Amino acid sequence: MVPGCEERSECLEHITFGVPLTRGLGRAYGDAALPSPGDHAIAGSVLADRVISFNPESGVLAAEAGFSLDQLYRTFLPRGFFTPVSPGTRFVTLGGMVAADVHGKNHHVEGCFGRHVVSLKIRVGDRSIVTCSPTQHSDLFQATSGGMGLTGHILEVAVRLTRVPSPWILQETERVANIDAFIDGLTAAAAKWPMTLGWIDCLSQGRDMGRGILYRGRWAEPDEAPKAFPAIHAPLPVPFTMPSWPLRPVTVRAFNAVLYRQHPRRVQRKVVHPNAFFYPLDSFGEWYRLYGRRGFTQHQCVLPKSGQRGAARRFLELVTRSGGASFLCVIKDCGAEGDGILSFPKPGISIALDIPMRAQTPALIDRLNQFVIAEGGRVYLAKDALTRPEHFRAMEPRLERFLNIRRKWDPDGRIRSAQSVRLFGW
Repeated sequence: MVPGCEERSECLEHITFGVPLTRGLGRAYGDAALPSPGDHAIAGSVLADRVISFNPESGVLAAEAGFSLDQLYRTFLPRGFFTPVSPGTRFVTLGGMVAADVHGKNHHVEGCFGRHVVSLKIRVGDRSIVTCSPTQHSDLFQATSGGMGLTGHILEVAVRLTRVPSPWILQETERVANIDAFIDGLTAAAAKWPMTLGWIDCLSQGRDMGRGILYRGRWAEPDEAPKAFPAIHAPLPVPFTMPSWPLRPVTVRAFNAVLYRQHPRRVQRKVVHPNAFFYPLDSFGEWYRLYGRRGFTQHQCVLPKSGQRGAARRFLELVTRSGGASFLCVIKDCGAEGDGILSFPKPGISIALDIPMRAQTPALIDRLNQFVIAEGGRVYLAKDALTRPEHFRAMEPRLERFLNIRRKWDPDGRIRSAQSVRLFGW
């Protein structure tokens, strides 16, 4: 931190002065948390992680941007409070949750994270510090929610937490025969359950196309849950980087078949650890090593309900034809579009794929994006590394509004990232 600073929030304010980008834990899948070409420094917020205030009556937590979801989990879940919206990992900061306007398994009920944010403190492009909210400098607030850190350095976040009856999750799982049944199953589950998602076998074909496991969940009531707080265990290490041969389509297809068939035909209902439900990958340290030295990229898109019913099936057919082998393919139901100008979800079906990096992967991403454009969908910037600027413009009619607000608060283009230069040129 800056020598002589007594308050860490003041230190973050000093560090961000003149720096083009702030990031938290640096866990973005693509280049959103990387400095743009020619920039050699970014401001890290992880040491600016204090709780500023908490009101148990309203549930409003005010904290520095570097306060992480892991810290929130450990501090507030034992007290009966939790974030109203959670992404698929605890290892993200409040500032990062705002920047990506993260969504979770309950999007059809609670929307994105930005819906629950009360106010933000931001250093904008002219280096002044501005407080914004849904009613104060609302244009800056809406552009920052989902704006990938491009409207300024997020310094502090105030968010309304939700009360939970217990720290455990009541979960139901069900084996689903194909993608058409999955769409119907998600729709039916959304009417009764606050949290829904599915794992799908994206390489199955024919009548089995898109088979998988549907998950339904809610917070368990006290009389349903264990009395003890769920223990937080250290992650299991992945001690070495895997070779690339297990990532071949034939291997992934066999793995997916085993995973599908090991689930009984009947519905399974049980109380589970919140980590198992929300953050399964957090159980493994450096789990990305499983993808080999070349790593992987993720493609996440939303296909709108306004499109034809068969869009999800056609998407999976394209993945299969193109050799996009993926161990992890997650499908979720998305609710109404939020107020964040570049927020990702819209009413429809979200599909997320982990795709091993190979020479042909950029061409595969191009084909997937062309399909998404034709269906009226869009991709999630927090997961993007390879989208072409012309493709993003074609799928995002809100972009000019975002860029105009960005220019208003940063007319000299001081705030930028590798992703913003790739997609927008600045």
